[in-house]
Amino acid sequence: MKKTSKIMTLSLKLSLAFLAIVTLGALLAGLSPYDPNQVDLLSKFQDPSGAHWFGTDNFGRDYFTRILYGGRVSLSVGALSMLVSITFGTLYGIVSGSSGRFVDAVMMRFVDILMAVPSFLLIITMNVYLNASLATTVLTISLFSWMGVARIVRAEVLSLRERDFILASRGLGAGKGWIIFRHMIKNVSSSVMVAATNSIASAILTESSLSYLGFGIKIPNASWGGMLENAQTYILTKPILAVYPGLCILLTVLSFNVLGNSLRTILDPKSRR
Repeated sequence: MKKTSKIMTLSLKLSLAFLAIVTLGALLAGLSPYDPNQVDLLSKFQDPSGAHWFGTDNFGRDYFTRILYGGRVSLSVGALSMLVSITFGTLYGIVSGSSGRFVDAVMMRFVDILMAVPSFLLIITMNVYLNASLATTVLTISLFSWMGVARIVRAEVLSLRERDFILASRGLGAGKGWIIFRHMIKNVSSSVMVAATNSIASAILTESSLSYLGFGIKIPNASWGGMLENAQTYILTKPILAVYPGLCILLTVLSFNVLGNSLRTILDPKSRR
């Protein structure tokens, strides 16, 4: 048990450190002396050096700078999509769980229908017709990522509404709105926090996949998925171009998943036994 605890603690510290570095790099990307979209064909395919830490790509653009700006896109999409999906999913789950059986059944069947739909194909279709941009990507990802949160919150609310303190509040004359804001939201917050970290990881993967397929952030703007798509042409001659964005996606998503698992362990008393 002690070894497991130490490994989890070390994993959490490493994940937080990596996320802090990526976030700081994305925020300070503007301090780079290079323009991420400036083409310099005389400097293409340069190896890593003091001037270009990650070398340059096939257009002579500084690869490290593009990684930083790509991180800004991925983290922005992840954070904004998470905020939208968590907010709507939490409210939807609370309303469903605290309503009568008929309303709850109708709302949950709607969620089941949306979860059965091939969401990734719909996201691609919407991005094509809505002229993909950062705002469009956030909107389309959020539109199909709130259902899991709603189900989690609803299950928590169904359990909470039979607890003694909820029944006591009703007996004292508390209204449904007061109970929701005073008790429900407070008690589902731990589950929502765990879902939030997983939502960010999922959004980053979706955005990277969209950009890789050419339906996400438009070129020449930097995104990790777009950089992977560009690197596949030179995978045999310059494989390092695929390594940097690939590792960034892998480690960022892994770090958010580790953070979510750690939060679940910390906030759920049963998991610590």
